[in-house]
Amino acid sequence: MSSHRSVILPGSTLGVLGSGQLGRMFTIAARRLGYRVHIFSPDLDTPAGQVADREFSAAYEDLDQVRAFAQSVDVVTFEFENVPSETSRACAEWAPVRPDGSVLHTTQQRLREKTFLQSRGFPVTSFRRILSEHDLFAAAQELNLPGILKTTHFGYDGKGQRRVRSLEEIPEAFATLNGSEGIFEAYVDFEKEISVIAARTAAGAFQAFPLFENVHSNHILDVTFAPACLSETLATEAVELARGILEALEVVGLLTVELFVTRDGRLLVNELAPRTHNSGHLTLDACETCQFEQQVRAVCGLPLGSTRLVSPAAMVNLLGDLWDKGVPKWVAALDDPQVKLHLYGKDEARIGRKMGHLNGRGDTVEQAVHRVRSARERLTQD
Repeated sequence: MSSHRSVILPGSTLGVLGSGQLGRMFTIAARRLGYRVHIFSPDLDTPAGQVADREFSAAYEDLDQVRAFAQSVDVVTFEFENVPSETSRACAEWAPVRPDGSVLHTTQQRLREKTFLQSRGFPVTSFRRILSEHDLFAAAQELNLPGILKTTHFGYDGKGQRRVRSLEEIPEAFATLNGSEGIFEAYVDFEKEISVIAARTAAGAFQAFPLFENVHSNHILDVTFAPACLSETLATEAVELARGILEALEVVGLLTVELFVTRDGRLLVNELAPRTHNSGHLTLDACETCQFEQQVRAVCGLPLGSTRLVSPAAMVNLLGDLWDKGVPKWVAALDDPQVKLHLYGKDEARIGRKMGHLNGRGDTVEQAVHRVRSARERLTQD
């Protein structure tokens, strides 16, 4: 087993489990700082693999290959959380894993995550474990309807969840779990959704990005802008909540805390992601340090960078739907010199698939949002 160094200097090799766009942008940031990057995932010619020094392609369950990957790097981090616990444990035999596999274990399963948060006194909506149709009836009567039934595993972009509006819907809703464990959550009447992306080093240094306000469409993030439209009191409370969660989990790296702002002005934690986040993409063009460089700094034990927002900014996602009528009109979108295009190198455009994003800045949030929305509209105009 290698000796685990607290500071991993430029020139070292960083390992990433997962190979999508978050890994791609992490790799670009790491290489700019002088690191080499090795990627591990079941696929080849991936968004991250295209820009990495080496791409390991094997199943996450292939622990021999996982160990070979871990032996080739100085530290391992994640770009998505649905990696088996055995994989991170095998990596840890050879290199430090940041955040630690225990963070992954907690955050990759909704019931464990909510139970952890509730047990540590963090504000979450009421929830119940669902193993039978009877459990779901009891939960619906205790927590009232409507409510949200979710699978406990593999949830992102609204996958694995449905709203339950009446007792009559319960048998059909329960059937969608297909025999797997579920979690039923009380419905939250929220005014808006925000996210806090924060970094923490092994030495305990903490730094949060400006708060992001998120607008979803069909359960997929559509537009993010910063600064979020929030009172100073709530903004401070959100950052302190995030600090508390990162400390409670002993995160070394980045963690995203997704929050609901309720109509009566309270914050509720919705979900955690132990990594960079779609809502932080605007940091690439609007903050002194982007979220991906901050992840590199945090997992390598370097001093954290300034997260200052240079000006109000916004991001819009580019989904595969935009390719319906052929290649989007990139020239038209970039007609505004203040719009920045980021594409992920994915070979196939599919409905709902994140293919890239546009960033834009402005004197105000409204101007920035208008700038990126207009640019996206021009992509498909005749």
